Amino acid sequence: MKYLIKKPDTFLNTLNEDINSILQRSFDNLFPEYIFHQELNGMAMPVDVKEYDDYYCVKVELPGIEKEDINIDINKSYVKIEANKEIEKEQEDKKHKYHKSEFRYGNYSRTIYFPYEVDVEKSTAELKKGILDLHLPKLETEDKKTKKLEIKD
Repeated sequence: MKYLIKKPDTFLNTLNEDINSILQRSFDNLFPEYIFHQELNGMAMPVDVKEYDDYYCVKVELPGIEKEDINIDINKSYVKIEANKEIEKEQEDKKHKYHKSEFRYGNYSRTIYFPYEVDVEKSTAELKKGILDLHLPKLETEDKKTKKLEIKD
């Protein structure tokens, strides 16, 4: 009989993915319609998405990433944020060894879809202390306006 041997980190990653899958399915049953649909490509960056009456506020955690390394594509129904964090150039003394490195390098990507259309022209982005702050006004639509309807004789 052969045994399947799993390394501890592989086992924990698999266990974590299984737990996430179970929780995701549970929440899908409680809330069958997503308010905000998200796509994750590459490494995901933590986000806060808030909805107000007339705009969305999206905050993205991007520590150590310069604004030149961030690309934001916005459409009336979604925003796609991409960032790249390169490994810092080594100093001239290359005789050091890493004892531990938990920094993440590479490409980050996140796409967030909105239930209401966004006004692309009035949207703004600001980067302060590693936090990207997006202000995305909702597009005014005729549906939001109410009208008094007169009853004819």
